[in-house]
Amino acid sequence: QVRLVESGGGLVQAGGSLRLSCEFSGRPFNMYTVAWFRQAPGKERECVAGISAGIGPTAGATFYENSVKGRFTISRDNAKSTLWLQMNSLKSEDTAVYYCAAAPFLPITAAQPRATDFPSWGQGTQISVSI
Repeated sequence: QVRLVESGGGLVQAGGSLRLSCEFSGRPFNMYTVAWFRQAPGKERECVAGISAGIGPTAGATFYENSVKGRFTISRDNAKSTLWLQMNSLKSEDTAVYYCAAAPFLPITAAQPRATDFPSWGQGTQISVSI
């Protein structure tokens, strides 16, 4: 069974940076597409970044939600079974609970990944950006 554990959340001032980490275990990490979702109060959970499985014809393909393009970077280390999200130039509207999620060999395309496509989730970590 897949287990995901996020870390790295916290309180940061607008314009600052944070890096989230997600430790994956239970299955071969390189067979899984992984993504970062966020959910703000009263809003739906949305994918902010995704990266395809570490093997296969589309290995390493990425998706970024428009509002985070150029500010957030998703990366993975298959040897360490770890996913990261580097977040720079943070804005107040980035405030949310951030979750990592995993799905086996889910294709990453230009379309925003849906939460319903991911069967495995971490517990979430709060990011609060103060003005």
